[in-house]
Amino acid sequence: MAMTLFYITSAVAVFATVMMITRLNAVHGLLYLILSLLAVGVLFFLLGAHFAAVLEVIIYAGAIMVLFVFVIMMLNQGQKTIEQERAWLQPGIWIGPSLLALILFIEMLVIVVLDGGAETGHVVNAKQVGIALYGPYLLTVELASILLLAGLVGAYHLAKPIIKIEGKS
Repeated sequence: MAMTLFYITSAVAVFATVMMITRLNAVHGLLYLILSLLAVGVLFFLLGAHFAAVLEVIIYAGAIMVLFVFVIMMLNQGQKTIEQERAWLQPGIWIGPSLLALILFIEMLVIVVLDGGAETGHVVNAKQVGIALYGPYLLTVELASILLLAGLVGAYHLAKPIIKIEGKS
């Protein structure tokens, strides 16, 4: 049973990632990226890393995605953005992400209700995650945070409108 759920969740994660890469619209790509990160969280849960699953959902699917949406809003493309927002409200765009989210929701119900919350693997607690993140992987974690900050600053400066002062070119 756990292996079947693992393969279904893996398929959802791979499909959502492929859809995220192939979307031309940034917000549509973000929807699929959120679903991909949620699927990875379910995979962590199935492997017994419950704390890592919660961190995946809260930090990546929550906080970092809000940051990405904020950056897209900060780019503010004027009238073109208003037209895109109208296009986002079309029901057909939400069918794919909604179906994938429904699959993940049904899987979590199966895990919690039918398995009775049984252990799915070796449990990894918060102390083990903290020791790993602030031990041998400290430099990697800090480099990733600096890279995200540099990307945010770069996106802001690339999208910042050029202000022309009167009398100067």
